[in-house]
Amino acid sequence: MQSRRRSGEITHVQLSASTMRRTRAATTTSSFSVNLLRIRLLSRIVKKYPFTIIYLWIALVAQVSFIMEEMKIVQLDVQDVRFPTSLKSDGSDAMHTDPDYSCAYVTIKTNKNVSGYGMTFTLGRGTEIVVLACKTMSKMIVGLKPQDIFNDFASFWRKLTSESQLRWIGPEKGVTHLATAAIINALWDLWARIEEKPLWKLLVDLSPEQLVSAIDFRYITDVVTKQEALELLRSQQSAKATREAALLQKGYPAYTTQVGWLGYSDVKVRELCAKYLDLGFTAFKAKVGQDLKDDTRRCGLIREAIGYDKTLMVDANQIWEVEEAVDWMKQLAKFQPLWIEEPTSPDDVLGHARIAKELRPLGIGVATGEMCANRVIFKQMLQAGALDYCQIDSARIGGVNEILAVYLMAKKLNVPVCPHAGGVGLCEMVQHLQMWDFVSLTGTTEKRLIEYVDQQHEHFEDPAVVQKAHYMPPSKPGYSTKFKDESLRDYVYPAGREWQRMFKEGVFPAPTD
Repeated sequence: MQSRRRSGEITHVQLSASTMRRTRAATTTSSFSVNLLRIRLLSRIVKKYPFTIIYLWIALVAQVSFIMEEMKIVQLDVQDVRFPTSLKSDGSDAMHTDPDYSCAYVTIKTNKNVSGYGMTFTLGRGTEIVVLACKTMSKMIVGLKPQDIFNDFASFWRKLTSESQLRWIGPEKGVTHLATAAIINALWDLWARIEEKPLWKLLVDLSPEQLVSAIDFRYITDVVTKQEALELLRSQQSAKATREAALLQKGYPAYTTQVGWLGYSDVKVRELCAKYLDLGFTAFKAKVGQDLKDDTRRCGLIREAIGYDKTLMVDANQIWEVEEAVDWMKQLAKFQPLWIEEPTSPDDVLGHARIAKELRPLGIGVATGEMCANRVIFKQMLQAGALDYCQIDSARIGGVNEILAVYLMAKKLNVPVCPHAGGVGLCEMVQHLQMWDFVSLTGTTEKRLIEYVDQQHEHFEDPAVVQKAHYMPPSKPGYSTKFKDESLRDYVYPAGREWQRMFKEGVFPAPTD
């Protein structure tokens, strides 16, 4: 049907055809999505010609569908990226005394000039092993169509984690699972960039059926089944719009560990406490576990600086035996810590349960999860009552898909999730997951906080933004995982410019092979 036109007026049919030609050209040379300027232009046209939207929508949907069908993954690159954080004791704790915050950084490239970026967090030495694992696993990805992956994401995830020979050096744990996380995170970043949405918004906009289709429920159906997951998500649908509006206005509450690294001097700790109080933080975490006398002094110093009206948490980073953890924390109970984090081995489910039972009467909870190997360990921790606070890590278990399973189990068993962050890219990633949890699953921030450490954010194109101790929702497409080109030139190991400078100056020894 062609409408009548006055002088200078474009017919609906003519507008649709010309728009399709421009859209096709832009898609071929740049991205298959309509850019922001075109959207604004079209919105003004639609106000004047309301029926035009029907033609435009049909054209755009057809074009995007065509591009998606034709898109293939043509290359997977992986880089070893390291930052010399050990020089200033940033990140130091009782177990990891000299970390150089690092990551295996994956770039998934397609034939349509759109890429996805993902990573898994490491501490320096050993990153090269994860890089090699990513390269080995890339053979299972290159040549696939992203659309086929996303349409049956759970099946793809299982194929990646269950390759009949590679799984022998896991399964679903250790180096292979760290590599899985880097690759899966890159795929979710790719999907969000295709949809031109930040990841949290992509997750929020997925229907319960779409979201559940991304999760492999193998080994966890004794806690939550697919049907139960669907019911949990469907029950929250009507409140999502209101929650999203609240999130966009207020953000999501954060706590800081920046004041508490074990290698910091007393002067620096006091300065940082004052700084973060001024920034609006009301919750602080300190590292403990090497020396009880020193822990007592440092916790007293922090309490003196922040007062007892603020929240204090402590983190032992797996250093203690079970009985030692109980005895040590009884000595620190006078400082009223909200939780003790990682008091013992991350694999010791019954040990965590024993510690939690002993410390709850003192008002001290147990938090762990950043080093839990997979959803099965999380399942057992939750079943055993070993956790008061569940700490997912966006780079430890197998990426977004497996983390969603943990969120669902925690919801079912009524345990709050407080993500671990702070390492390279972790703050950038976990914010998306926790924001989805608030909008689509739990609808509350009670007893829930996201960890914040002010390190390495300057190296990302879309860094985490914290205002008044709240993470503000990202607005740019993706998982906030893309490094700046300049940062890669400086910190790819060992060829980066900064690393070459430090080798030359004797700050770090050059690698021997």
